[in-house]
Formats: sequence, structure tokens, C-alpha cells
Amino acid sequence: MSNPTPYDRMIKLREGTIDRQIFSSKEIYEEELEKVFTRAWLMVGHESLVPKPGDFFTSRMGAESVILTRDKKNKLHVFLNSCRHRGMKVCQYDHGNTQLFTCPYHSWSFTTEGKLFGVPQYKALYDEHMNKEDWSLIEVPKLATYKGTVWASWDKDAPDFLTYLGGAKEHLDLALDARDGREGGSEVLFGVHKWIIPCNWKFAAENFLGDTYHNVSHRSVDLIGIGPSAQEGVAGRRDNELEHAKHLWVNYGAGHGVHSAIVPDEAPIVDTFKNNPVVREYFEYCNAERKRRLGDRAKLVPFVGTIYPNLSYHGKQPRTLCLWHPHGPTSTEAWRFFLVDADAPQEVKDFLRIYYMRYSGPAGMTEQDDMENWNYATAGSVGTIAKRYPYNYQQSLGKVTTDGPVAGNVSVQVSEENPRQFYRRWRDYMNDADWDTLLGLHDKGPASLAD
Repeated sequence: MSNPTPYDRMIKLREGTIDRQIFSSKEIYEEELEKVFTRAWLMVGHESLVPKPGDFFTSRMGAESVILTRDKKNKLHVFLNSCRHRGMKVCQYDHGNTQLFTCPYHSWSFTTEGKLFGVPQYKALYDEHMNKEDWSLIEVPKLATYKGTVWASWDKDAPDFLTYLGGAKEHLDLALDARDGREGGSEVLFGVHKWIIPCNWKFAAENFLGDTYHNVSHRSVDLIGIGPSAQEGVAGRRDNELEHAKHLWVNYGAGHGVHSAIVPDEAPIVDTFKNNPVVREYFEYCNAERKRRLGDRAKLVPFVGTIYPNLSYHGKQPRTLCLWHPHGPTSTEAWRFFLVDADAPQEVKDFLRIYYMRYSGPAGMTEQDDMENWNYATAGSVGTIAKRYPYNYQQSLGKVTTDGPVAGNVSVQVSEENPRQFYRRWRDYMNDADWDTLLGLHDKGPASLAD
């Protein structure tokens, strides 16, 4: 590589090494906010959180607060949550319904369309100098909805969302579509789990690219039996659902990576709802309907994945969307949205809500293990001596194919190829690459074979 940049020297994909500083440097973190989070498509919420005109949900893009709202004409908007006068948040609440967003500092008010509506003493102080139409809330230039999820980008030149999603769409659908095979149909169980972790956001995003190598961390949870049944003498972690499946680790040009599986026709259905007949019958029906509707496509089932840069998902048990908001070089604000089918019986929703909380979130038995790993990994990235030595990303180096059972760069054994592609794209964002490069259109093969 001619004239390598500092980021080219940090991300050495053919060698399978990555500089620890990308997980700890304040300067690199601030550059990420400028170069990654102002360009990439970011999930900001779900339509079910703002079902009616006037509804709003405060979210984040990078380190900045934004408002997802539905105006009087039922149109969705995403605004920077910052008054145009002195920058104070115009919305102080997590969610609700309103006709106006009013800044508590000087009482400027804005409509749900973002228009500046009220300015105290306007005629006496501003009338000859200010045109209200010039001082609307700052709105994202790019907004997209996909099967209930809402996405935005600050880059007016960003490709459309489906182009950005690329081949990862097939796998994200597995989390968003109804359990019986219908397209879409999911809703978020209010409210959203939010907590702060002393780790770099990339460790969490990377974990959901398909890091099953760390399953030893969850040994205590396996022994307890944390699955949906969770009754005495019955161990039922979600892993058992894929006991007979062929596992796939797949990545795509834009940096997305997933871990999905193909379940053979003859594989028995694993009953993970042994202690609730209503829930068991519901999922047995959904499983049969899904096979009827999708045919051979029903063999592909979800596990986990990350849509670049910071949206991760669990596809089945639990079924969640995870946002890893950058909160500092060594701090991440984690948000978890729990998904259910909107038309599922209430008893099913209640059952899943309790199970999701037991599994995930700051008090979830499994997530506690992950957080401890990410915390110590971040701490291990800041030491004076430690920073001199790179991290090893050589797992299954070069063992990847573009001729697998699904589209994309496919590994059929536990692999770090997905993280290598993730950091390949991270490097390109940090190098100010054009969109063709960021979408992988200039890639000459998988990450570990081409760079």
C-alpha cells in the first residue's frame, strides 16, 4: 500500500492485527464522531414508539441527542435536539406527545415539523432582523424506515438505506419479520433499557458480529439454564434451538457482519417453552406457518449480527435490537429495544418481556458476563506498555469463501473474518474514503485475502 495513513498502519488485515489505541484514544474517538457517525446510516428508533401524530422519542446519533417525532400530518422527522438560539435541549423527556417543543432556557418553541413557532418579544426584539423560517430545528437530510425501524444519516450524499444495507438485509429481516414468516410486523415493548458501560463502543458492536469463541464466558449461565423455560431441572438456553443447524459467519461490503444458521429439514423442533402451554402452542403454530409461507427459505434462521456501525441484534431468544452509543473513548451508552410481534397474544408478550429482562440488560445474567469482558478489554487498551502491542485477529485467517450457501463473504467455522471486514470499513471511514469504497465496491476479495 503506497503512502499508508496512520489508520492503514493500525489495521493490518492480512497479518490479522489491530492497534489497541483505536479502543482508547481520545483523539481517535473524536475523529470517529466526525468521520463515522456523521456519514453512516444510524438506527434512531422504531415506528411503534411514535404511533400517533405529536408522539416523540428522544434518541441519539453519535454523541448527540436527536428527536424522532411524528408531525400533525403523520410524517416522521428526526431533528437535532438543540435550540437554534443557545443550544439548550428543546425536548427534556424520553418520550411523550406534544404540539410544541419549547426550550426551557429562553422559551423559543418549535412545531413537530421543526418550524420555529414562538419567540418571546419577537416584534420588539427581532422583527426587523430575523426570519423565523431560517431558524427551524436542524433536520437530518436522509431518513428511512424499514420494517418498523427508523434510520437516519447526516450525509446528504449517503446512498439510500437499502443500498447501504446490501446483502445483510436477508439476515436483518430474520429479526424484524413476524415469527410466522410475514414481512415486518414487529413492535417494541416499551420501554427501552439504557445503561452506561465503561468500554469502547466497538467492543460491543464487534461481539455481535458472531463472536461465539467467547461462549466459555457464559458457562455459569449454561449451568443454571437461562432459557425461556427456566424451570427446575430444565436447561434451555437459546443455543439449543440451533443444536442441529449449520452455522454461518457472513460479512458484507459496508462492514455489516452476521452469524446465522441453516436448519436441515429433518432437524427436530427444540421446545424451549416447556412450562407455558400457551406460549409453546403459539410458537409451534408460528414455526409451521413460517415453513408453509417461506418453503426452503425458512431453513435460514437468525442468531446475531451488527449493522455497521453500532446497531446489533439478537434474532430469536431474546429478540432484541441493541444500540451502542459512543459516550467517550472508554464509555458506551447501551440501549436495548425488545421486539415482539405486534399481534402476538398478550400472554406471549408478557412471558417474553420477563424472559428478556432476565437474559439481557444491565441486570441480565448473560449480559453481565459480556460487560465484564468488554470492560476489561477496554482497560487493557489504555496501559502505557499494553498500547505497544497489537490485538490478535488471526482466527480462521483466510478461511472464507464467496461461494457459500448465502450471499456474502462466508465462513463455516468460528471466525474473526467479520471483525476484520468491520475494521476494514472503519479504517476507510477514518481515511475519508468515498461512498463506493465505504460500500465495498472496490474490495478485491474478503478482508483477510485482499488487504
